[in-house]
Amino acid sequence: MKILCIGRNYAAHAAELKNDLPTEPLVFMKPSTALLVNNKPLYLPEWSDDVHHEVEVVLKIGRNGRYVQREFADGYIAGIALGLDFTARDIQQRCKEKGHPWEIAKAWDNSAAVSDFVPYETGQPIAFSLHKNQEVVQSGTTDDMIFNFTDIICHVSKYFKLQVGDYIYTGTPSGVGKVDIGDTLEAYLGDRKMLHCDIK
Repeated sequence: MKILCIGRNYAAHAAELKNDLPTEPLVFMKPSTALLVNNKPLYLPEWSDDVHHEVEVVLKIGRNGRYVQREFADGYIAGIALGLDFTARDIQQRCKEKGHPWEIAKAWDNSAAVSDFVPYETGQPIAFSLHKNQEVVQSGTTDDMIFNFTDIICHVSKYFKLQVGDYIYTGTPSGVGKVDIGDTLEAYLGDRKMLHCDIK
């Protein structure tokens, strides 16, 4: 399986990082070794001093396909979850300044926490949030996405064959921020708690 990720997919998040708005989905990938499941803790890497949380809606792909057409895109979604795209912001900035790829800042081991999956209700906006130490730090709805699920599936399937079991992280709303040892992160789908992650 592969993990496809979409960057800068909420205008307010792009603005908070002083990035231009994309004109097409910005795609990067994480290896399967990035997955952090079953509410396991995240142990901060020793090589970064600025790891950020980014809560996202995650799609699970349920069909194989290339060049998916818009009218069929929803049929590729087998379920949704909430995920945390952990980002070593200091490493990412250093890579960007040098014009280097920034996978080491995004795709390191355990950098992709994910909850269990639940059924997807076609066409319904999805409200979600992240609480850090019991305070809301991120909240958003999929209505605020620059590129919706259909846009994303059609775009990425032009370049990568979608396969059963693939995940797509669909972007984060504003409010990303640093995590420290001792923090507790809890992600909610509406008022339903989906994900718990202690930072160690």
